[in-house]
Amino acid sequence: MNKRLLMITLAAALVFGVPVSIMANTSIEIIEQEIVQPTVVLQGNTLHVNNASGQMLYIYNVAGVRVMSVKVEGAEKSFELSLPKGCYIVKVGKVVRKISVK
Repeated sequence: MNKRLLMITLAAALVFGVPVSIMANTSIEIIEQEIVQPTVVLQGNTLHVNNASGQMLYIYNVAGVRVMSVKVEGAEKSFELSLPKGCYIVKVGKVVRKISVK
């Protein structure tokens, strides 16, 4: 008798059970950071570097030989290049640019 009553109660609970839903109150905060990349501009024999304070500047010739390296001090810096005519690769942080000295 007890077994039969238990089975009926279990069957009724399964058929007429109350649905349970759980919701979590979470908030997602989106943070947008503006990443400022260094800029490299060559005007004549003057190399202008912006937004590279504290980073190293490397200049390589087309053979891959480093011909100049200097630490950039300040947000806006200019360097007079005394390099022979030709194409060079300038690397500041993760930014790489090709320049042509005339």
